[in-house]
Amino acid sequence: MSILLRELRATPLFALLIFVPILFAVEHLRPASATLLFVLSVLAIVPLAALLSRSTETVAERIGDAAGGLLNATLGNLTELVISLAALRAGEYVLVKASIAGAITTNALFMLGGSLLLGGLKHHVQEFNKGGARLQAGLLFLSVIALLVPSIIARSEGAAGFAQSLSLGLAVLLILTYGLGMLFSLVTHSSEFAGASHETPAEEAGAHEGWSVRTSLILLAVATLLVALVSEVFVGSVQEAAVTLGLTPAFVGFIVVGLVGGAAEMGSAFSAARKDRLDLSVGIALGSAAQIALFVAPVLVLLSYVIGPQPMSLDFWPGAVVMMLIASLTAILTTQAGRSAWFLGVMLLAVYLVFAMTFFLMPPAV
Repeated sequence: MSILLRELRATPLFALLIFVPILFAVEHLRPASATLLFVLSVLAIVPLAALLSRSTETVAERIGDAAGGLLNATLGNLTELVISLAALRAGEYVLVKASIAGAITTNALFMLGGSLLLGGLKHHVQEFNKGGARLQAGLLFLSVIALLVPSIIARSEGAAGFAQSLSLGLAVLLILTYGLGMLFSLVTHSSEFAGASHETPAEEAGAHEGWSVRTSLILLAVATLLVALVSEVFVGSVQEAAVTLGLTPAFVGFIVVGLVGGAAEMGSAFSAARKDRLDLSVGIALGSAAQIALFVAPVLVLLSYVIGPQPMSLDFWPGAVVMMLIASLTAILTTQAGRSAWFLGVMLLAVYLVFAMTFFLMPPAV
């Protein structure tokens, strides 16, 4: 009981875990209450994100910021993958593509910008491994170019079948590139991407007392499973709730799903930035964006041949491609110096808010 009380004092968001059983109870008793289920699912994902963040930080301290960032990005992207798989089975390909584009821009702009802002407000000037950041930003730019090509080709006369075949080939190429990128950064040239060492303050060490690596891994598995279950409820209620709340489908897919799906990673990225572990924050934000573009999106294309009503292509609407391209270029420019201050985060957040305002005010028919 004392351990539980200590954790609640250290992380008040854990108190919101009560909404997880409440959500499942409401889903069983009132399955038609889409708006209520939507709100409860968001409230349930927030503390689960905090639990994922807390557990991953403990593991990252043992394996290093580079591998820790990859671990957090992988587990955090499970939410986006689950949401997209549910939409894929239902044939909601517009929602799938909107969630992919939204997750990429949310991670590259909102998560990275928020980390730079929160870390800069506490530490004035922060430094991070610009080599690792450049690699992730470069992989993200490469993947956006791969998404741009079929989007252009598909709008040529009589190119629909060719665009589908091209998407299949690009999906395999992107997955292969992602695997080689992990081999390069974590094995053959891992020393080039090691983050700076950080001392753990006494008060933080006390807060982490009782969180062994084994305990953290168990909690990671449990939280990941719960996030997947909650995400299923979220997908089932989000569309009807959006209509009730007056939100456009574009705003839901691009902004709401992007923010909710990335909640787990955001908790870790923001917390690490406040602790002056910006290598971990940058690794989570850019690593997650690159992973979605290079791995999640291609995997969804391949899975659409198995579980979808028809094959899905990598043909995105022009506005989404432009926003992803802007996000990747902004990430490249931001990480060139390897140094950051709080106003750099403000500029990234401003770019993201431009996109959010556009989708919020966009007429439903667009």
